[in-house]
Amino acid sequence: MPSPLKQGDWVTIAAPSSAVRDEASLMAGIAVLESWGLNVKPPACRDRHWGYLAGRDSERLHDLSEGALTPLLACARGGWGSARLLEQAVPWSEGWLLGFSDVTALLCSRMASGFAGGIHGPLVTTLASEPAWSQQRLHDLLFGHPVASLEGTGWVRGRVNGPLVTVNLTVASHLLGSRHFPDLRGAILVIEDVGEAPYRLDRMLTHWRLAGVLQDLSGLGLGRFSDCDEAESGDPDHRFQLEQVLRERSADLGCPVVANLPVGHGDGGNAALPMGVCAQLDGDNGSLSLDLPAQR
Repeated sequence: MPSPLKQGDWVTIAAPSSAVRDEASLMAGIAVLESWGLNVKPPACRDRHWGYLAGRDSERLHDLSEGALTPLLACARGGWGSARLLEQAVPWSEGWLLGFSDVTALLCSRMASGFAGGIHGPLVTTLASEPAWSQQRLHDLLFGHPVASLEGTGWVRGRVNGPLVTVNLTVASHLLGSRHFPDLRGAILVIEDVGEAPYRLDRMLTHWRLAGVLQDLSGLGLGRFSDCDEAESGDPDHRFQLEQVLRERSADLGCPVVANLPVGHGDGGNAALPMGVCAQLDGDNGSLSLDLPAQR
């Protein structure tokens, strides 16, 4: 884990993915960071775009290089584009990297490269709209304070420990087979997604099974799958609901499974989770807890 942040530390805002169209949300997120006593560098991504991306690849990669000089690199928004930057040498360094959704590509590559400090958590443009508990959780993680366990629903019993990896399923699926996909043997994997029909989730999870990745996990956590249930139309005998797919594709993995964790897209809060830290997944009680240095 990187050193905890302290008041007065500098923050770089990066836009590695889609263009930032909602400046009000960006500035509101910056205001939250500043309320924690952090100094935020003026974001270079304002009014910058190249097609649907937040600037050319060289400009977005420069954001990451600038972030290497500050203790916290916070990503502005998701969308698409982070994986394009992995074709070049990303200048990873010690410190914190914050984001989720499309930023999954950077979180995974950073972890695969041996760097700690990735946090799957709110983007700058979503931070101000997070509930108070979620904002406080992120603050506490960054500043080295204890955080509470997350409560979900146990689907498969058992209790395991392992390094924690949290990803957007779609984005991480497109890293399979590349050097940017971290080693998940013995890991506790938490997945989430948005806007994917059950058959597409089935297809991706089957891909992971065929690659042998899911079978090597210590435990599996399921976050929020927002807008992933098909509309109630057509013959109900010729479709699967979201929960049916998730249960069927995870039931025989031989590891504990906890669903309904407050992680990912949608309402209810996106609980910040640090990549690579030791965690405990309890399928009996339906909980996920972290073993952070400050909690020992």
